[in-house]
Amino acid sequence: MTTSPRVIVCMTTYNEAENLPIIAERLIALKPLVDVVVTDDTSPDGTGETADSLAASCERFHVIHRPERQGVGPAIRAGIKYGLADDYDFLVLVDADLSHDVDDIWTLVETAQKDEADLVIGSRYVAGGGLDADWGWFRRAESQGGSAYARFMLGTHVRDCTSGFRCYRASILRRIQVETTASAGYFFQIETLARIMDVGGVVVEVPTTYTDRRLGESKISSWIALEALWMTTLVGLGRLFGRPRSGLRSHV
Repeated sequence: MTTSPRVIVCMTTYNEAENLPIIAERLIALKPLVDVVVTDDTSPDGTGETADSLAASCERFHVIHRPERQGVGPAIRAGIKYGLADDYDFLVLVDADLSHDVDDIWTLVETAQKDEADLVIGSRYVAGGGLDADWGWFRRAESQGGSAYARFMLGTHVRDCTSGFRCYRASILRRIQVETTASAGYFFQIETLARIMDVGGVVVEVPTTYTDRRLGESKISSWIALEALWMTTLVGLGRLFGRPRSGLRSHV
């Protein structure tokens, strides 16, 4: 009998009190079982208290409270640090706004096992993936354009470089020293992809459909978008002008 790997789902929250109970119920019901860690930046809407109530009722649900809003990048790193310290085999990133189909989590994990992948990305831009109809044309163009720019600057054929729905093998996160990543925002996704490429990691994409949030407000600001653009440019220029890189063994 094959033993299921230990998997922890890492979520960051800021003002997600309406969405958190819904996604938590779906995650806790998953089979095989997964653990969950929520990193909350002292949300004024009571998300942290909601997370504490969930943790009190389920031993597989964990909460990290941070004293102030410090950005999604540091919040993701905090969740990953928790998972690595407890020796989970795989760490899955999921947004708390219900945009990701949590039923696909085990597809990502099983793909990582089957293909011996270091990173499996839930991709909107491979055959079978997509965005639901509620995404307006501007958001679609912004998302597709950002991923295309990252793909060009990184020199990769990975279609969805900016997807936040992904499964990391714990060993690759240790190897790339994820705790030293610099992103304060969503550039974290591109930064870790670039580091995995540099060490010759295996990257696989599987199709998934993103749903627009139904409750709450988006946390993506102009500053976050500009940080991602600027940092991606710096990474791309560094690779162009002699930064050592290993071959990428990625496939869809």
